[in-house]
Amino acid sequence: MARKKTTRKKKNFRAGYVALIGRPNVGKSTLVNSLIGQKIAIVSDKPQTTRVSLLGIKTTDRGQIVFVDNPGVHKPLHLMNRRMMNYVYSSLETADLLLLMIDASKKFGHGDQYVLDILKNVTRPIFLLINKVDLVKKENILLIIDSYKDLLSFKEIVPISALKGDNLDRLENLIYQYLPEGDKIYDEEEITDQSEKFLLSEIIREKLLNHVEEELPYTTAVVIRSMERTELPEKPASGHRPGKPARPLVRIQAEILVEKENHKGMIIGRKGAMIRAIGTEARKEMEEILESQVFLELSVRVREKWRDSEEILDLIEEKKG
Repeated sequence: MARKKTTRKKKNFRAGYVALIGRPNVGKSTLVNSLIGQKIAIVSDKPQTTRVSLLGIKTTDRGQIVFVDNPGVHKPLHLMNRRMMNYVYSSLETADLLLLMIDASKKFGHGDQYVLDILKNVTRPIFLLINKVDLVKKENILLIIDSYKDLLSFKEIVPISALKGDNLDRLENLIYQYLPEGDKIYDEEEITDQSEKFLLSEIIREKLLNHVEEELPYTTAVVIRSMERTELPEKPASGHRPGKPARPLVRIQAEILVEKENHKGMIIGRKGAMIRAIGTEARKEMEEILESQVFLELSVRVREKWRDSEEILDLIEEKKG
């Protein structure tokens, strides 16, 4: 996470990196989307939805918070998973503040202890965020606070609901108190470090995750192979209806990668029904983001052991450019 230079300086302005750490599916991406005020990270109830560290940048008169949405902490089995955990370890060393996020509706388990063990030697200040408090009774929240408060030297313990927005204003105020004074790291217009292609590939993957079950979420990836814009003509086409502004057309060719032949059939579905549904949902969201008509061509390709392929992982992790 290299810091960008800036020339503008404000008195008492605070800026820094705030890394979210936690097990899969505790709500890290939902929290970042809520704090930024728009969707920059896909959300799913499937494990390992987030595969790379994504930045969500919020700039106000008080300062600039660069949220680092990390993959969920887990024991890696493939090259892809090892890369995911490397993002987590990197943010532990470079962030100014760490937010350990837990799910209030889940019992403490081996995975929670694994995360705590990773954080034991961290010198950065750490908050404990107890998420999904809207799903549990108040007395249970107090029990969670009591069970966690002596496990690490937490600077703050904050019960929140990332989905409902509960207590997020308080969280943001506390974050500013722990960030160092300094200049902006990114231009104030920037809200993420993602490229357009990466964001579009993630949208397709989100719709895919919404439709598939069992082991498929782990063994699928999406690569944008081409993206071409057609500019608006200077004169409207002869069949264009007056009063309805024409929109530019974006043609996108995307490939869904799977590891087994039977997975390909599951994604395509009976008579192509599944892949059509995925494509339709993705195209609608793309049109809103791009403010254009979108022609989306989806295909499915079998690539055995792609999770251990440097070439494929470089493609799907390419956030910029």
